[in-house]
Amino acid sequence: MEKLLSQKNLSPRWYERFPRALPIGIFVLTMAVTALSVFAIERAETQREVAQLAQTAQAVASGLERRSNANAAYLRSSAALFATQQMVAAPVFRTFIHQLQLDGNYVGSDGIGWAMKVNRDDIPMVEDVMRRGGVTDFTVTPALAQDTPFATPIMYLEPETPRNRRALGYDMYSEAVRRAAMNKAAELNRPVASGRVVLRQEGAGKGPPGFLIYMPVYAPTTRALRGFVYSPFNGQQFLQSAINTDRIGPVGIRVYDERVDQGRLLAELKLEDRSGRLVQRTVDLAGRRWVVQVEAPASDILSMMSVMTLLFGLLVATLLLVLARLLTQQAVEDRIALAWFEQQSSIRNSLTRELNHRVKNTLANVLSIIALTRRRATGLDDFAASLEGRIRALSATHDLLTQSEWGTTPIRLVLEAELAPYAHGADPHVEMEGPDVELAPNDALSLGLAVHELATNAAKYGALSVPDGRVLVRWERVGEDRARIRWRETGGPTLDPQARRKRGFGTDLIEKIVAHELRNPVDLRFDPDGVQCTLVIPVRRRGDFAIREGRKG
Repeated sequence: MEKLLSQKNLSPRWYERFPRALPIGIFVLTMAVTALSVFAIERAETQREVAQLAQTAQAVASGLERRSNANAAYLRSSAALFATQQMVAAPVFRTFIHQLQLDGNYVGSDGIGWAMKVNRDDIPMVEDVMRRGGVTDFTVTPALAQDTPFATPIMYLEPETPRNRRALGYDMYSEAVRRAAMNKAAELNRPVASGRVVLRQEGAGKGPPGFLIYMPVYAPTTRALRGFVYSPFNGQQFLQSAINTDRIGPVGIRVYDERVDQGRLLAELKLEDRSGRLVQRTVDLAGRRWVVQVEAPASDILSMMSVMTLLFGLLVATLLLVLARLLTQQAVEDRIALAWFEQQSSIRNSLTRELNHRVKNTLANVLSIIALTRRRATGLDDFAASLEGRIRALSATHDLLTQSEWGTTPIRLVLEAELAPYAHGADPHVEMEGPDVELAPNDALSLGLAVHELATNAAKYGALSVPDGRVLVRWERVGEDRARIRWRETGGPTLDPQARRKRGFGTDLIEKIVAHELRNPVDLRFDPDGVQCTLVIPVRRRGDFAIREGRKG
């Protein structure tokens, strides 16, 4: 149960398996909130801009109406003068206009004029009177058509300037747009504005667009139409005089006659960079419908508040991303550390079991050695000497195993440790030859005991007991899982047949204990030429005995 709980606690959580998901999710969520905030700010900014544009458009429309009403008042006053007088001479009209416009400001118009209704038969007389009055080139133009009974030529236009003099004599009734406005004014008996025209003052060619406002004049007794008092307007000048550019700010303004059409554009205040955000209003100017468009200037993609919000959100999202990444990384590291501690605990438990097993094995070997040594010993000194030598052989092999951390130990090192007193020096008595073969710890201990007994026997009775004796140790691989070691003595004393039949402790140790531990029989022969011994040792894979693999040695 405890193991299951431990495995459950150590199972990685989703944010540990996907360490980038949580930081990225927090970053995306924070940026989504930031984007939503920026959207709300921009929407509020757009609404504020539209409201401001609507206010500006209303101010422009009101300014145009005020200018139109002011000019209409002047026209009504002038019409009253002509209605009460049988004949108004040019000096009288000039004096009246100068007194009416004290400072000469005609509030956006080119002045005030008089267009008299003249019958076809009276045109030559009118031209003669005007020429004798000082307008030497006065001529009614264009010539009347055959079916037109009268004309309405411009008689006076104040202030008298070279530009205004170009309009004198022009029959305004001959042109359709002017004629429609004049007819409507006569019908309604009030000021009426014309549609989009090019003023006569601009010359015969094309010029900037403008318009006129007509006020009819009737005879006081007969109510016959005598003519029209009118004001000509340059559209651009009229617009600029009707608005205060300092108050409305940097906006674009376009004024159209009746409907939005480029051919009906009367005036325009242009923008360098157009935004396309428009507010539209209609104006009734002296009985004529005008359309006023106000356009906001092009602005940055985002307002300053949106940019600040976006930068702040990006900063917060980045900080949260880093913090979440650190926390996730810390959680992963803590989980790894906990797993490592669990592994170390498992290793300690395995080490304890392994140590217990190997101590038992070693003690069993020692007990076996003691028992055999006691049965074969002739006295206490003999028992102590034999037991000490064999315990030292175990100790030497244990040192090798400790140096390899109880891993695999090469055959050559085991042989060198046990045969060191005989294999070195000026005249070595031992020759060793074979490939690199690694042995498991218990197999190395068993081999060490066997070689110790063989070397001890050779030193007492065999080849190592005489100067000319030699010991040849060769080993080789046999298949994938075994190694064969051959011990051969030469040059030693000839063995007595009766001594060969006598079994000692070394023989029992090799043939019983070592053979049992190696799980293979030992071929030990006492030939007359010397002892020969063949051992077959298993070569096991590391996973079969390594502690970290969870297996016993």
